[in-house]
Amino acid sequence: MRKTKEDADSTKQSILDAAVKLFSEHGVAKTSLEKIAKAANVTRGAVYWHFANKQEIFEALHDQLHSPFIQMITDGLDADSSNAIAQLQEVCTELLIDLEQNKTKKKIATLFLLRCDYSDEFAHSKDRYNEKKKQKHITLSRYFDKAIKQGILPANTDSMLLTIGISAYLRGIAVEYLEDPDAFSLQDNAAKLIGMFFERLQTR
Repeated sequence: MRKTKEDADSTKQSILDAAVKLFSEHGVAKTSLEKIAKAANVTRGAVYWHFANKQEIFEALHDQLHSPFIQMITDGLDADSSNAIAQLQEVCTELLIDLEQNKTKKKIATLFLLRCDYSDEFAHSKDRYNEKKKQKHITLSRYFDKAIKQGILPANTDSMLLTIGISAYLRGIAVEYLEDPDAFSLQDNAAKLIGMFFERLQTR
């Protein structure tokens, strides 16, 4: 039974790997399930076993990119820390380093940040994306709320505005890196880049 599940998981990942490659090279609209099956070296039946249609593949790739990030910031929030800002700074740094080191995540991020639109048949996916984004913002804002309670940030701090700011900052760094990965190393510079955002926030 374990081998069967492992085989199924391996097949599913092969389909997703093939899909992100074809979506990036030819666009989502011009990529058929038949082409994905051929690139993954599986039958069309195997594709339909895991995914009802192309939109489900698209959304699975989106979840593969964003769900671990949401889990990461949730886990970090639950950890004991006397400085929520330092805690969030560490999480954001790890996120950027992982973007460089994780080849699969890098490919998926390139697809969604640089080569993807949510028009026509994928308009519904945009709604799911916005829900994930809202969930991420709520979780991130709790770090700033925690920092206010710890006295690290002023009591009148707008935690949601800071959340929007750090989200935009992270996205900007990711886009700059993905557009030209040879221009700079996230492994070497992520901590410095994230530090630039947070260094002026703390009042003590």
